[in-house]
Amino acid sequence: MFGGGMPELPAENYPNKRNIPRMDFLVLFLFYLAFMLIGVVTICICSKTHCFKGLVRRGAQIISYIIPECLRRAMLRLLHYLFHTRNHTFVILHLILQGMVYTEYTWEIFGLCQELEFSLNYLFLPYLLLIVNLFFFALSCETNPGTITKANELLFLQVYEFDEGMFPKNVRCSTCDLRKPARSKHCSVCNRCVHRFDHHCVWVNNCIGAWNIRYFLFYLLTLTASAATMAVVSTVFLVQLVMVSDLYLETYINDFGHLQVVDTVFVVQASHCCGLSHCGAQAPDTQAERPWLTGPAAPRHLGSSRTGTRTRVPCISSTCS
Repeated sequence: MFGGGMPELPAENYPNKRNIPRMDFLVLFLFYLAFMLIGVVTICICSKTHCFKGLVRRGAQIISYIIPECLRRAMLRLLHYLFHTRNHTFVILHLILQGMVYTEYTWEIFGLCQELEFSLNYLFLPYLLLIVNLFFFALSCETNPGTITKANELLFLQVYEFDEGMFPKNVRCSTCDLRKPARSKHCSVCNRCVHRFDHHCVWVNNCIGAWNIRYFLFYLLTLTASAATMAVVSTVFLVQLVMVSDLYLETYINDFGHLQVVDTVFVVQASHCCGLSHCGAQAPDTQAERPWLTGPAAPRHLGSSRTGTRTRVPCISSTCS
């Protein structure tokens, strides 16, 4: 007996183990997250040590013996083009990824949330943030970051005082042949000196400087807000779907053939394994089609008295994929 005295079912009453969703998604994700964090911290700590630099050099030498020279040259040219020259590759990639995210949100969440009578104000908020985000994204891409030229050199020299430390006086840029104002820097990617230079961002294909940093910060703010809004809407949708379908009253058969009560961890993992919205449209109408999931909320169509709509109970079986 296992799981608080619940009865054990005979082997013929539950399906093959490969059809039973395993309870290991969160564990694997936590291991992956811990591994990534430990790796990043280790690299940051060891990157300044001579031992780490020696390991990197030896690793590069070993790779140079394995990879053909022509392939290494092609990879170097590709990396130089992507990160050391101005190009629109990452701008296009950014727009594609953003389009995929909003397509998934529209396809998976928006329509089903309407059926559950979510407020349209909340559902349309990510689209409003998208419009604002694209506006500031375009400004960050196209606005002059503060390029120093012969015409405005004297003007920029008077903005900040020289500290004779990091920003000494009467220093000239060897590339632009201009006097370098305090807090300015030459960008090797754009091949220009930029006033109050922050960094060169490949995602906007532009330097971030004095004249466009405000647009860049608003771009980051709206991007974060849109992601957070979609995450909140998706979470509320899943919670509402579980409550309407009475999924929390279900029981399931674990890998050992024992009945277990559906808990939060199971619902989270099941939603990642097959997707509640997909399974909600394909849920079987008889419990015989998924004998490992039992309980008072057997597979069926529910008439929701709160919404007046018919909501299909989501199927969380691996056969729904």
